[in-house]
Amino acid sequence: MNKTILITGSTDGIGKLTALKLAQDGHTIFIHGRNASKVNAVVTEIKNKSKNSNIIGLVADFSNLETVLKMANEVKEKCSKLDILINNAGVFKSTENLGYHGFDIRFVVNYLAPFILTKALIPVLQKGYNTRIINLSSAAQTSVSDATLAGNSIHDASTCYAQSKLAITMWSFYLAKQEPTITVIAVNPGSLLNTKMANEAYGQHWSPAEKGVNILYDLASQKEHGSDSGKYFDNDRGVFAKAHPDAYNKDKIEALITITNNIYDGVVNA
Repeated sequence: MNKTILITGSTDGIGKLTALKLAQDGHTIFIHGRNASKVNAVVTEIKNKSKNSNIIGLVADFSNLETVLKMANEVKEKCSKLDILINNAGVFKSTENLGYHGFDIRFVVNYLAPFILTKALIPVLQKGYNTRIINLSSAAQTSVSDATLAGNSIHDASTCYAQSKLAITMWSFYLAKQEPTITVIAVNPGSLLNTKMANEAYGQHWSPAEKGVNILYDLASQKEHGSDSGKYFDNDRGVFAKAHPDAYNKDKIEALITITNNIYDGVVNA
């Protein structure tokens, strides 16, 4: 069955390679990036390599939440249903440390943007067939501070990144309960994969990018994972595993979601 799939941050790294692998199966793929010329180039490349003409480009800067909402509206205009959403876009090292309303850019791009995109797309996701949302987490997870939630982050890049990845994991577990007909899985695709992000941040890699590609492909498309909603897959170990303890703390999840919903409302009403 031809599925409609959106992969954010899919002009580089495992997002791009996953898009190509799914395109080769004949699915309709939405490619997303923040640079229009790069998006167009990747769309053409994937069309040629996959022999699949159903590849569509989307442009949005995820540090600007208004453009994220505009992208969601564009997707809803172009398709009546969405079967798979892979929230892959992320940032670690950046020349800019601040994003929307002074929030740390890692918290904005890695957590707030996918939250807003997904919430806006729920109507078309609910119409999908065996719908799945795959959220990119990380082995790096640390408690989300009050300063980060208030948009007054005073942390270094590594700490902010780890907070953003715990936040998306906490939200994944929450969303799985809110949307029982949708499979929601958080995944650490693998530490220090051979990607632009890892090489820029650490100057090295431990594993090939294909390690992350294969798990994203499997979680998004393979039948056996349809019953794994509300779980966290740790690809460093190759198993479903326990995430950070805060991901199971109802009070902390409620505080996170309340603040994030307020931000969502602010973006919608801007």
